[in-house]
Amino acid sequence: MIFVTGATGLLGSHVLVELLKRGKTVRALKRKTSNLKPIQSVFAHFFGDQADAEFNKIEWVEGDILDIQSLDEGIAGCSIVYHCAALVSFKKRDFKKLMKINKEGTANVVNVSLHHNIAQFCHVSSTAAIGRSLSKAIYDENDKWVNSGDNSNYAISKYSAENEVWRGKEEGLNVVIINPCVILGVGDWNESSLSLFKVVKNGLKFYTPGTNAFVDARDVAAIFCELSERKIENERFLVISENLPYKELFEKIAKEFEVKPPSILVKKWMAGIAWRIEGVLAYLFGKKQNITKETAKSSMMTTQYSNEKIKAAIGHEFISIDDSVKHAVAFFKTQA
Repeated sequence: MIFVTGATGLLGSHVLVELLKRGKTVRALKRKTSNLKPIQSVFAHFFGDQADAEFNKIEWVEGDILDIQSLDEGIAGCSIVYHCAALVSFKKRDFKKLMKINKEGTANVVNVSLHHNIAQFCHVSSTAAIGRSLSKAIYDENDKWVNSGDNSNYAISKYSAENEVWRGKEEGLNVVIINPCVILGVGDWNESSLSLFKVVKNGLKFYTPGTNAFVDARDVAAIFCELSERKIENERFLVISENLPYKELFEKIAKEFEVKPPSILVKKWMAGIAWRIEGVLAYLFGKKQNITKETAKSSMMTTQYSNEKIKAAIGHEFISIDDSVKHAVAFFKTQA
């Protein structure tokens, strides 16, 4: 039995699909208030007529990674834990919440896993937790964390979560960590990185000069499961498909939606004004803040990562971002 946290999210739903395709028995954690419709649409996309039958194979446990009792009930009797749950936020005021969920929540899952003598602990981190070095053009797993004002609060929380996993290793847990970048795929385009598709579809006019790494959710889920099946332990792996300028990614999405791509380059001062205006609107009217100081800063940076370690370890061939975008847009068109 495999226990999965964060099962209703973008990556978690793809992990469930991958595990079921591999014939695994799965128990998944969800909150009492969780909306299962998005994950059911993902199952319908991948399993077609067999979607309900596959979905009903999942044993759902109500709870939360901050609720020790629900974790204890969920993990009891399992042999492997896939920890996908995390909060993603780049709002300054969410720092305590990020540390609570990402660091303390991970510590809880680690501690309960140790208590139940879990054979294998598989953890989803982020490229945000990789150390930054001014002397390197492309980051890899050897880059050590450096305290810096350039680190986002989200990055700090994910680095802290990794430390809890490594602490678990020292206490006898067999662990493996993956560090995916910006994940693209099918799911709820109102949530997480998938909101990029909705923004471009609705007519995005501006683009930033930055570069980042992107990967298909199917790749991340497959790699996660493969590392577990091969019992590759006490290592961490960057999981990225391609390093691309944001402009290029937006153009690919716009092409598939048959809308105009963004054409106005955002200058640094423009980004500064944008996040301040969004902050005021969010404060005064409760409007969702899509642009924060941290996301504005990140969008101006050129950040690239290497996938050589994971390719050497399991020989994985990544889905191209072209194919990833086409796949996602085809799905979103069916949901309209």
